[in-house]
Amino acid sequence: MNTPVTAAGTVRTVLQPALADLADVPATSRWVHSGQVRIHVLDYGGDGVPLVILPGITSPAITMDFVARALRGLVRPVVVDMRGRGLSDSGESYVLDRYVDDVVAVVNGLGLERPVLLGHSMGARVAAAASARGMELRGAVLVDPPMSGPGRGPYPVTRAAFRAQLDAAAGGITADDVAALWPDWPRREQELRARWLSSCDVTAVEETHHGFEHEDFFDYWPKVAAPTALMYGEDSPMVPAAGVEEAATANPSARLIGVPGAGHMVFWDAPELAMTVVREVLTDWIRAGE
Repeated sequence: MNTPVTAAGTVRTVLQPALADLADVPATSRWVHSGQVRIHVLDYGGDGVPLVILPGITSPAITMDFVARALRGLVRPVVVDMRGRGLSDSGESYVLDRYVDDVVAVVNGLGLERPVLLGHSMGARVAAAASARGMELRGAVLVDPPMSGPGRGPYPVTRAAFRAQLDAAAGGITADDVAALWPDWPRREQELRARWLSSCDVTAVEETHHGFEHEDFFDYWPKVAAPTALMYGEDSPMVPAAGVEEAATANPSARLIGVPGAGHMVFWDAPELAMTVVREVLTDWIRAGE
C-alpha cells in the first residue's frame, strides 16, 4: 500500500485492489521528474501522433483508460496522473503554471514530438494554459473547461462537496456508493472511481478548486493557438450558454462542439457520441498534417 502524507497532514491511499486494476490496462507505467515532483503516466504506445490526456480534478489517469483505449491505433495516448492524484507525487503548489510545468516535463521526458493535448475539466484549463504559454502542439481539444473565475460566479461544485467525497473515499467506498451519485456511468467506471478516489490529495483538490474561482480561463483562451476544439456538454453547468458565446468571440478560429445529452462528465455521460466527436477532430488534424 502506498500512503504518502500530504502537506495538510492527510493521507493518500492506493490500496492493492486499485493497483491490481493496472494489470487490465494495456499501457506501460512511466515516470518523469517535474522539478522534485515525480509524475506518473500511462503510455499506451504505438507510432501514431502523441496524444497527452489531462484528466480532471478528482480523476486519476486510470479513470481515463476507456478514452485512451478508444483512440489507440489513431494516436499514441499518454494519460497523465496529474500531481497529487493517482501514482504521481503531491506538490507544493497546484496553480495552473505548475500543472503546465508537469505537462512540459512529460512531453520532454518521453520525447513526444508536437503532441495533441486532450484535457477534460481541470485538464482542459491546463491544456489552454499550456497552449497559451507557447508549447509546440499539433492541436488541443478542451473538454468542458470550467468557466468560473473572478467576477464570473462560483464553481458549481462546492469545496465542501469535494471534501465530503474525499473523506468518504478515505473511509472506503464501493461502486454502489459511486452509482448513487452517477447512476448512468458504466459499471467499470464506477468501480475505478471507488477504488482510486482515495489517491487524490485533499490539498491538491482544494487548491485546484480555489484556482477555478481565482484563475480566469478567459485569460488563456484567446491565446490558445489553432487548431483547437472546445467540446462541452450541452447540459453542463460548467460551460453556460453565455460562456459558449464568449468563447466563440474570444477565439474565433476555434471549433466549438456541443455534445447533446451530456453534462460536465462528457465522456462518462455520452461516451459513444463524445468519442465519435474526438476521433473526427483528431482524424481531420492528422490528415491535415500528412
